[in-house]
Amino acid sequence: MTSGQVRTPRWQTRTVRLKRRLARWIVLALVAIFTRTRIQGQNKLDELDGKVIVASNHLGRLDAFYGILLIKRTNLIMVVAEKYRDHPVFRVMVEQLDLLWLERFGADLGTLKEVLRRLDKGGILLIAPEGTRSTTEALLEGKPGVAYLASKSGAPVVPAVVFGTEDRVVKAAFRRRRRPKVNVIVGEPFMIPPLPKTGRDVFLRQQTDEIMAQIAVLLPEKYRGVYREHPRVGELLSYEVSN
Repeated sequence: MTSGQVRTPRWQTRTVRLKRRLARWIVLALVAIFTRTRIQGQNKLDELDGKVIVASNHLGRLDAFYGILLIKRTNLIMVVAEKYRDHPVFRVMVEQLDLLWLERFGADLGTLKEVLRRLDKGGILLIAPEGTRSTTEALLEGKPGVAYLASKSGAPVVPAVVFGTEDRVVKAAFRRRRRPKVNVIVGEPFMIPPLPKTGRDVFLRQQTDEIMAQIAVLLPEKYRGVYREHPRVGELLSYEVSN
């Protein structure tokens, strides 16, 4: 590289883009063979250009692979919990596709800054606001990280849900030599206001509730968890009925 040239970030190199494209085709084939999957609203993602944040629930280990399936663009940004560093499949996936490790306990400022840099370059982020896989098989309380990223980046948020991927359900289906039935639904994009100079904690809590409510209304009631009785969920459901 000559003086003055800007080094292309690894996640934007042709090699990584080709690997990501190949990974998506492999996931497509595996999903078609081993599951019965229905995807609704794929066009809502396909029509969006530039920076985007896809906020999804997280029920099982298969969810990450559905993220790769759902997002056709090669500039995918995905964070994977550090607890999977010793898992051979996830470790190889993160390394080969140049995804990001996230330390769940404590503020991982380095990863957050890198996510914002990649969003600024037009990337599409897939992330679970809950921050972890749900042990209740329903929505947990959302953490403020996604609201922070959306307010700082100015990227539209697209709510998305996947259900039928609960580890217990998938294992039971495979034991019976049946293909688990999985549903993926993509909602309408919406914007989070810019981060204010004061009252940030209250703001982030409110916007996190908005993101989680938008996710909750896409799910069957049994999956809504701690947001089942949330007033904003009721408002959104009433709006859908009236329209």
